[in-house]
Amino acid sequence: MVTSNSSSALRQYRKIDTESATAYASPHRLIQMLMEGALDSLTKAKGHIQRGEVVAKGEQIGKAIGIVGGLREGLNLEVGELATNLDTLYDYMQRRLVETNRRSDPNLVEEVIDLLRPLKEAWDAIGDGAQNTEESSTVTDAPA
Repeated sequence: MVTSNSSSALRQYRKIDTESATAYASPHRLIQMLMEGALDSLTKAKGHIQRGEVVAKGEQIGKAIGIVGGLREGLNLEVGELATNLDTLYDYMQRRLVETNRRSDPNLVEEVIDLLRPLKEAWDAIGDGAQNTEESSTVTDAPA
């Protein structure tokens, strides 16, 4: 009973912590969080496939599909080719994940991870560059 209550309290704490983080996060950070969540779910799904845990695999793949769908919904397709290409890539990832769920193939999960990871790394680099640029302009604009 104590273990059940402890894990319930931990889940509740994580939920509150996540809600708090998203409430104050910049749009850039929200995308980072979505990508982190998708990669985490994909890694867990791969482990569940390898252990033959069908239900848990389906739950994690479902989460990843939903997150990738959220990334797609956040795209502004009117801004140009990059957004259109990302939409096509996210659509492909979702279709591969549906196939992964059907076939329970860890190689398909790894394929999607290999597609998403470089996007996240690029997104992280953009954030670092944007933050450094803001800090540099603040220092440059300071009175002498």
